[in-house]
Order: sequence, then structure tokens, then C-alpha cells
Amino acid sequence: MNFRKHAALHLVALAMTLPVIAQASSLYHASPGEAGFTEHPDHLKSTKTRAQVMAEVEAARKDGTLALMQRNAPLPMKATGPGKTRQQVIAEMLNESPEQRRARMELQRGG
Repeated sequence: MNFRKHAALHLVALAMTLPVIAQASSLYHASPGEAGFTEHPDHLKSTKTRAQVMAEVEAARKDGTLALMQRNAPLPMKATGPGKTRQQVIAEMLNESPEQRRARMELQRGG
């Protein structure tokens, strides 16, 4: 009985320390304050080298995304394929079924 009690105590102690150990290498740690977390940048482990980061910054500077990020502006979306012409869109709307039209109208109205 005594052995079980001590073994259970050790298992409970281990189970309670595992989340703390997992947080040791993260940027944010839980805290009991109003914010609920503290930030520790020195705990973050990066997988990139300084040269890789500098190359990414230079590429962002050249294509204009760095200026947008500095202004906190949304980044433009990359084109995934050729777009449709105005006539193609109108033809799709004229040829859609009543169920498709009802679904499109519900999406545009918001419900």
C-alpha cells in the first residue's frame, strides 16, 4: 500500500511538470497576471540562418511586400490561374440553375 501511494505521488508530480517542460522552448509562457502570458524571445529556437532571413528580407524589399508589411496593409493575393472575362461571368449567371441562383443570392444576402 505504501509503495502504491509513493508511486502514485511520483506519477502525479511527473504529469504536472510535463506541460511546464513543453513550454520551456516556446515564445509565450502562461502567467497568472491580467495578460495571461509572458513573452520570452530568448527561448525561441529558430531553424533559419541569418543569411536565409536576410535573403527573404531582400526578396520582400524587391517585390514590394516589405513596404506593405511595414504599413500593416494586406498583402496582394497571388494569381492562381487565368481569370474569367466579363462575358464568361455573365454567361455563367444566365445559365445557372434555380438552385444555384438561390444559393448565390443567400450568400450575397448573408442568410
